[in-house]
Amino acid sequence: MCKVSGKTSLTYEEALVSERHATEKVQQFPKELMAPALKTIQYSMLPLKDLADSINEKLLGYFFVGAELFVKKDDGVYPCKILKFITEGVDKCHYEVAWLYKDTNITEKANVCAEDLVQKKPLFSRNILKSFIRESTYRNAPWVLHEELAQKHGISTDIPEELRGRIFFKNGILACSKKRKNEESMKETETCNKRKKWDGSTQQKDNGQHIEGPIRYPIDDLLVKPGLDDPVFTARPSPSRDFNVSMDCVGDLLMIWDFCSSFAKLLNLWAYSLEDFENAINHRGSNVVLLVESHAALIRVLINDDGEYSTTIEKRRLKHKITMINWSDYLSDFLEMINIPGLCQYEATIKRGHYGLVDVNAKLEILRELVHRVLESGIFRKKMDKLIEQRQALGASRREEALEDGKKRRKEKEQLKAEPESNGVVHGHHLDSASVSTNNNHSMQNGDVGEKRNAEIKPSRNDMPGRSGIKHSNPASKKTQKKLASELEEQPENGKEVSSKKLQKHFMGDKDLSEKNSIVQRKKLHSELKEPAENGKELSGKKLQKQLKSDKDPSEKNSVEQRREYYEREIEKRLISRSPLGKDRDYNRYWWFPRDGRIFVESSNSREWGYYSSKEEVDALMGSLNCKGERERALQEQLGKYYDSICSELQKRLKDLMHKVEVDESVVRRSTRVRAPPRQNPANAFLRYVNKLKEE
Repeated sequence: MCKVSGKTSLTYEEALVSERHATEKVQQFPKELMAPALKTIQYSMLPLKDLADSINEKLLGYFFVGAELFVKKDDGVYPCKILKFITEGVDKCHYEVAWLYKDTNITEKANVCAEDLVQKKPLFSRNILKSFIRESTYRNAPWVLHEELAQKHGISTDIPEELRGRIFFKNGILACSKKRKNEESMKETETCNKRKKWDGSTQQKDNGQHIEGPIRYPIDDLLVKPGLDDPVFTARPSPSRDFNVSMDCVGDLLMIWDFCSSFAKLLNLWAYSLEDFENAINHRGSNVVLLVESHAALIRVLINDDGEYSTTIEKRRLKHKITMINWSDYLSDFLEMINIPGLCQYEATIKRGHYGLVDVNAKLEILRELVHRVLESGIFRKKMDKLIEQRQALGASRREEALEDGKKRRKEKEQLKAEPESNGVVHGHHLDSASVSTNNNHSMQNGDVGEKRNAEIKPSRNDMPGRSGIKHSNPASKKTQKKLASELEEQPENGKEVSSKKLQKHFMGDKDLSEKNSIVQRKKLHSELKEPAENGKELSGKKLQKQLKSDKDPSEKNSVEQRREYYEREIEKRLISRSPLGKDRDYNRYWWFPRDGRIFVESSNSREWGYYSSKEEVDALMGSLNCKGERERALQEQLGKYYDSICSELQKRLKDLMHKVEVDESVVRRSTRVRAPPRQNPANAFLRYVNKLKEE
């Protein structure tokens, strides 16, 4: 379907061509008529066809250069085309027109008055106006213009008074209320409001002005005003900005580091900290192992992809093994292939082995281009598809467990309502008295023991294991059940009674065996999930889902919350892309990287960066957010969701910093008489980097 013209039954290529032609026609819409047409469209509730007709009717009295009309002359009407406006005074206006024949060739020119011009047909066809309406708006019923287009032509974006109860802004976009009232109910409410007295929320003044009712939060953050019921907001702390790179490079620095850290196992690259990466980029040395291994890991993906870069390497007859000596040759060939003017100037410097002399901005730009090429490669996309399959399998298993859990709970409620508890044995788990009489034994043989002969024992509510809804049985449990059933059958013959302790012992032994088996299954699955990361193999979605189904057993001690946390952890391990936590009132974005711990703040124009590195700053940030605003409420929810993880990572970071300070002080205070070697400086930790996942 063509989005602009609305044509259907088109192929994808035909739809693209149709959209291009329709967009070209819409762009030819006269500028003089844009403002009146857009005013008619803004907040109109008419259908598309009626709206196009109403625009044509309102534009009948408007003339513009290039319009083809008719002119009254010598008791006749002749076709013409407006060439120029000629103003005479304030109210008088003449038009320079050209006479047209049937072949629309211009023959001669003349000056006519506005009264002599005649429009026999609409200025635009209905299809062109429909395309113009679709291109200018982002929603219908009511039709709402794009914000930039409305501002450009000076058209108000305020909601009309007659629509204020039915539509509202959400996330900066207009949305309709789910509860739409018809006209009769609206009239009834209006008449009721007129009769009502002041109740603190609505009032009808004598002069006809209407006081609006209470605002329904959340609303757009910029529309939130201070209220009497607002809590005491803390002052928002100013983020730290002490980066070792220039401010315009911080975004690239974070993006490259997060990519290399998140997909380290796929790249066969040992993950490193952000501080080490930042120090390595600023280092003037040419063969820093951390940077060499990062470049080599990305280049290997491009070589194995059999794309443009791999053909370039084959032509140069370079060895496929990248080493500390020849890695600069591979990098210079990559720069020659992409042929970016700003980076080609560093090609000779890198080829001579002086990578450390390259500017920091250029280093990050080269790595950014490598990352983009890797993302577009076929090999990496296949690996990402496998990760997506695994995430989908985990999500499907999680949904199945939730459904089974719901069914299990409903069955429990039905059983509690239908089956009243007896004074004797309740589902064969406990006895009220110390012994069981022969009459009671007879009832047990007819009831519960009959179920035990089928090798199933109904668990009580306290023994429901994990609520996963799957019964667990094994050969050991069946043997104990048969043994218990035979003992209960022998009671009438021998005249002996089974004590409650002995009965409980049988059941506890069976439960322990089932719990041991479920623990073994969970350990086996956990080891299999770890194998792909260690051996470099990926599990398919179906295989992963099958393993997850075999892992969920009820006598397992994992509760529903523990299972949910388990699924969330496994899904987070299979990261696809990184998204910000949210935005504040001023559209500043907040990022959190679990491997670093800090919360980074990106300005709305992406030109400034900062970070929060302590728990106190995070608490102050959360206390400064106003939950009445849509953006700040969503940001507060995300911060609360990851609050424990953020605080734990910040505490680890604080301990590491304290350790570094202690090491630095020990190096400074070292006596000259002590001949023991000094400790290694933590600031130079990036020089000791070793890629433990490197392919040999």
